[in-house]
Amino acid sequence: MRVWYDACTGKHMRYGTAVAGRLRKAGCEVVLTTREHPDTLGVARALGERPIVIGKYAPSSLSSRVAESAKRTLRFLELFEDNQPDMAISHQSPELCRTAFGLNIPIILTADTPHATAVNKLTIPLATKLVVSEAIPNRFLKTYGASEIVRFRGVDEVAWIKGFKPSKTFDFKKPLIVVRQIETNASYALGETDTTLKVARKLAGLGTVLFLSRYIREEIPGLKVVKSFVDSASVVSYADLVIGAGGTMSREAALQGVPSIVLSEISHTYVNRYLARKGFPIFFAEASNVYAYTKKYLGKHVDVKAKLAELQNPLDVIEDLVTKRSFRKD
Repeated sequence: MRVWYDACTGKHMRYGTAVAGRLRKAGCEVVLTTREHPDTLGVARALGERPIVIGKYAPSSLSSRVAESAKRTLRFLELFEDNQPDMAISHQSPELCRTAFGLNIPIILTADTPHATAVNKLTIPLATKLVVSEAIPNRFLKTYGASEIVRFRGVDEVAWIKGFKPSKTFDFKKPLIVVRQIETNASYALGETDTTLKVARKLAGLGTVLFLSRYIREEIPGLKVVKSFVDSASVVSYADLVIGAGGTMSREAALQGVPSIVLSEISHTYVNRYLARKGFPIFFAEASNVYAYTKKYLGKHVDVKAKLAELQNPLDVIEDLVTKRSFRKD
């Protein structure tokens, strides 16, 4: 079985590496592709992967996004012209979905971001099988024309947090507060107010504040700024509190028992609420009261080993679908 995985962001790369590792052990050949992006290649290097780099992230305008997506799709057609994969897997890569659908290659898609309307429209309708958390309701998925839905008891980040060991140690002075900037260039965040830098400055008196910027990594008085790639799962495991917009890093922290405060309306996702209901330390706050929340939860780590063990690993579901070859080409 020859499988193709395309990773568009740092999260995709971590997920794709986990998928690739599992499927290689099952005897599959995995072709891992990615694009130039602030996090993809850093994650790949940290995890020992050498993906094929095709295209780049070009968020400067709507036309640049469309143009770069079209270029990637054409290059994928060239890449697989003489040796097509048997299956394609991604966490909502529009270019993988368009290419695989056009070439009649079955698609396994993972998805967990309801507010990413544009990406949902471009990917979910083309998926052969949609592997998603039980937290996400059918009504949402059916809105985008999902066909066959396969659910698992957990969230995507379980795929790499179960059995996770930090890749390095850090020497930041404790207590350490990690603040992750909102993904300002994402289509779903256009028009969203970014309060993360303001919040980070407000919390500087409570400990060492590590501000993880998305794109501009310049020195900021009173804050720690890492100018090179930092392994998010490792740094949050060392932290005493994590603050962000409720994306991957927030869940990586909560799944390791590190208190995580999420900001903004787009943070109130199904998967974040799901983890909170199950007792993982993920909390919701407005920028105006984040100082009080930080004082309350700073350093209050939670033993979540038993809770994490109860969650299902999506890799088990994906491996089962691939190895049983439960697809047929039309």
